[in-house]
Amino acid sequence: LQKELLKYKQEARNLQGIKDALQQRLLQQDAAVLQLKQELLRANMDKEELHNQNVDLQRKVEERNRLLAEYKKELCQKDRHLQQQQTKLDEMLRQLSEASYQQVDLERELEHKEALLAHCMKREAEE
Repeated sequence: LQKELLKYKQEARNLQGIKDALQQRLLQQDAAVLQLKQELLRANMDKEELHNQNVDLQRKVEERNRLLAEYKKELCQKDRHLQQQQTKLDEMLRQLSEASYQQVDLERELEHKEALLAHCMKREAEE
């Protein structure tokens, strides 16, 4: 009986050692799981923050695209207006050029008539 008792005591000690080792391992695993949960929580928070930043950046991009479209529209309108003004300016320059030619012709005609008048006045004075 004593041998059996010693055997069972030894077995109980072995089982207690195994139990202690398993409890220690369970504590380590629990600590590891807790650490992983914390890291997961941090990662989720970072992911949420990045998502919010992404949404904000997309909103800013959309706003800038809207402004860019407005600026392009304004630029097209100003280009059309500038083309119209350029056309008007070209027409006015053409008219001015024609007027200059007419003025030159009229000045020549005036000089010719003045010369004729002077010649007639000279002839009349001589007569």
